[in-house]
Amino acid sequence: MTGLIAFREIVLKVHSRCDLACDHCYVYEHADQSWRARPKVISPEVIAQTASRLAEHARTHALPSVTVILHGGEPLLAGPGRLRLVCEEFTRALDGVAALDLRMHTNGLQLSPRYLDLFAEFGVSVSVSLDGDRAANDRHRRFADGRTSHPLVLAAVDLLRTEPYRHLYQGLLCTIDVANDPVAVLDALVELAPPRVDFLLPHATWQTPPVRPDDAPDAYARWLLRIFDHWEHRGRPVPVRLFDSLFSTLAGGPSLTESLGLAPTDLVVVETDGNLEQVDSLKSAFEGAAATGFNVFDHAFDLVAAHPGVRARQLGLAGVSGTCRRCPVVRSCGGGLYTHRYKADPADPSGAGTAGDFDNPSVYCTDLRELVDGVEGRTSARASAPELTDPAELAGSQEQLTRDLLALLNDRRTGDSDWERAWAVLGAVERAGQAGADALDAVLAHPFTRTWVMACLDPAARDRPDAPQAARRLTALAAAAVLRGGLDLPAEVVYRDGEVYLPTLGLLRLGEPGTDGRATLHAADGGYAVREEGRPEHRFGPVAGDARWQPVRTWSPAPDAAPVALEDLDPHRNCFARPPRLRLGAAEAGEWRERLDAAWALLHASVPEFARAAATGLTTLTPLAGGPRARGWGEAGRHGPGALGLPYAAGVAETALALLTGRRRAGLQALTEVTDLYALDGEWQHPSPWRERPVPVSRLLADVHERVAVEAYRRATAAAEPGGLDRINRALDRLSGAAELTSTGKRLVEQLRWELKAVDA
Repeated sequence: MTGLIAFREIVLKVHSRCDLACDHCYVYEHADQSWRARPKVISPEVIAQTASRLAEHARTHALPSVTVILHGGEPLLAGPGRLRLVCEEFTRALDGVAALDLRMHTNGLQLSPRYLDLFAEFGVSVSVSLDGDRAANDRHRRFADGRTSHPLVLAAVDLLRTEPYRHLYQGLLCTIDVANDPVAVLDALVELAPPRVDFLLPHATWQTPPVRPDDAPDAYARWLLRIFDHWEHRGRPVPVRLFDSLFSTLAGGPSLTESLGLAPTDLVVVETDGNLEQVDSLKSAFEGAAATGFNVFDHAFDLVAAHPGVRARQLGLAGVSGTCRRCPVVRSCGGGLYTHRYKADPADPSGAGTAGDFDNPSVYCTDLRELVDGVEGRTSARASAPELTDPAELAGSQEQLTRDLLALLNDRRTGDSDWERAWAVLGAVERAGQAGADALDAVLAHPFTRTWVMACLDPAARDRPDAPQAARRLTALAAAAVLRGGLDLPAEVVYRDGEVYLPTLGLLRLGEPGTDGRATLHAADGGYAVREEGRPEHRFGPVAGDARWQPVRTWSPAPDAAPVALEDLDPHRNCFARPPRLRLGAAEAGEWRERLDAAWALLHASVPEFARAAATGLTTLTPLAGGPRARGWGEAGRHGPGALGLPYAAGVAETALALLTGRRRAGLQALTEVTDLYALDGEWQHPSPWRERPVPVSRLLADVHERVAVEAYRRATAAAEPGGLDRINRALDRLSGAAELTSTGKRLVEQLRWELKAVDA
């Protein structure tokens, strides 16, 4: 049974009849009429066996929680006694196995304090079906004799909203009818202050398509977008799951509803007779469409999970039609609800159907495309990550990411006393006013702090959280923050091989090579001092020349620019594709600064806009061994925000190109670390103008992001390659239709188009 999904949700049919005669009900009015042969009410034996099967399933798959939805027909018709038995049996069976989330979907007509007291006892949350105002609700939700149900439903919701029942109120379920006034529908639902509203497309298939006034293929999209606009105008007064799901998928997250998105289904239905079925909406397709042939008495839930019909809905992108796989909104719409894809075989006029008949787009395909595009078009500017356009936001998010990762590392420590003392020093620095906060920000923003943290978090790494190397680096980090802030705090460092590197400051030799030890560092008269047991205090740093102290060198790309560290000391700078050079001599450092000055001047003269962008966020340059490679492009460090590796032996032109391309790479990498530019990377492969084989969207986007800058530089320096602009445009066209891109990713592609237009101009 390997590879099977676990059912985290079951729909338990506790009563198979209803006290309303809704003409849009899929249970009674659509193709599958199996309800006629089922018991009206679930038996105690089915209840007990289902609870036992669910507990067995939860135990087998180590599920932390399971959800049981009491359904029908109308579940309240089962009566309080039978519903109490359901609650008791499932609570008993799941006790100590998994948390139990009990819910109910009801029309509300029978709701009364005797039911709600029972639900309060067992924590049963309640969702009520209501299609809007009275005119909307009466269109379908009537009694068999035609009487309205609306006043009774409102009374039920009013009761549910009162204390002590308010906490049981889960939301309202509204089936869409495009003949209703969408504004009036939303206003009526909002007036009832639901915790959530679910708008549901009426179940339909290609055999029984939905009602479409004037045959408009997008009638449901237009109705929902009017709801959306009014909802936005009112300030989003209640959560709407359909819209929240679109917000999530457009930002790269998961779907929040079964009716949209590519997430696999994890639901099984238990009928009143104990038969196990697939999702209930399949009853709209054909007689027996939901059947599995299994029941709770003879079969475990895992057998249902292996059923071909269930497996078909676990395939994600591979489970939708070829048309859908080529559609740019498929991540959000997911091909629509599985039921809505059904189309009978033309050679089978009876419509008996097979699983293959679901290999189609949804009967609501045009609506779904218009809805996704409409919501994205209305919200993309607000929904896009601010880090895309605001360097300060990007820097802040990067710093917060480092802090979060460092906190995670601290949580995984194993009681090392050196680590704990250093962590306490960092806390004291952070509490030491603005000077301490600034100093801590500086050492955490050091690119190779992140590199070290990520190495420690790597389970295969040598610097594990419980390893001495991790504690040594943390003591040095804390000491560097103390010294930078000029704080009156002692900071003990643990050194190895006679030396300790203080991030952002420099390398201090405290003993002979091969010796290990401890020393206490503190700020002293504008400089730094070190105390070691049995030795006099020793001054080092800015105010005292000292052969034992090697400070981090800096370079300024412009007179008014912040200095950039020329980092050739940090042992964690080895995060580039090629090894770093060893410590530069004074003359070598001077020569490198001159080449950097000349390269920077060349960039500003040829591509000033790109040069200014390249300077933003650059904090650290590391000299790399060897000369320029074939393309001469720079290298962004792994997990080193703000760092760039440049070949030390490169000439001025190669260094300029390496600065430009390296910063483009580093900028895109920094974005992808704190924002979602795409999702499901690798599910699709895209042709690339620069590579022989198709590539995932991440590679194509990275290539385009670099090539735009390279094309600008080559045109400005009269070295443009024939067809370069055309290749970039083809790649941008491909990206524009890529289903993987989020709203932020699409805005980045738009920015690249504008950059390219400026280059072409």
